[in-house]
Amino acid sequence: MAKLTKKRKEAVAKLEKDKVYSLQEASALIKEISNTKFDASVDLAVRLGVDPRKANQMVRGVVSLPHGTGKDVKVLALVTPDKEAEAKEAGADFVGLDEYLDKIKGGWTDVDVIITMPSVMGKLGPLGRVLGPRGLMPNPKTGTVTMDVAKAVTEVKAGKIDFKVDKTGIVHAAIGKASFSADKIKENANELLTTLMKLKPTASKGVYVKSIFMSSTMSPSIAVETKIG
Repeated sequence: MAKLTKKRKEAVAKLEKDKVYSLQEASALIKEISNTKFDASVDLAVRLGVDPRKANQMVRGVVSLPHGTGKDVKVLALVTPDKEAEAKEAGADFVGLDEYLDKIKGGWTDVDVIITMPSVMGKLGPLGRVLGPRGLMPNPKTGTVTMDVAKAVTEVKAGKIDFKVDKTGIVHAAIGKASFSADKIKENANELLTTLMKLKPTASKGVYVKSIFMSSTMSPSIAVETKIG
């Protein structure tokens, strides 16, 4: 078993064993136990009572965090020439089409989100093997395949994230930074949790939200009450 570092021991000591914290308490405590030299990301892991292998129990969606993620999101807009100026003005970091498709074919994926247009999706199909595993393939359901390129870029830059339940039934999402105030962390977390509740599949029976854990980069996890609202 790995030896606990001094900082890790101090962080663990601040957690009450077996206690389940309110969202407000967890949002304040996460700041106390985050002791990295960099501004750590704050994450939520929500275990859902769904079977992701069944199409009618898949949970996937988007949410605009009221205070953003705290991360500088790098956006690539794969658009036709008539949309390039619009994408650049909205704040896209990389704008173009064929030259970036060639770069991706060569293995370049140094972006966080790719936004494109319906007419371009045909060209992206062959790149699914590169983009799919990295979660970069644009999808109409997440608003990254659209004719309103400027709006999509602006929303992503402002803190719009997409999430998807994994094969073990857990949704993982970054909801801010340890430098955020406790209130901002709580409000971002609450926005994600409220959105998850709205997406509850009708085929999901029994307890929908089984557990919630909040953590930051390299910190212990904090158990959070599953009562939302």
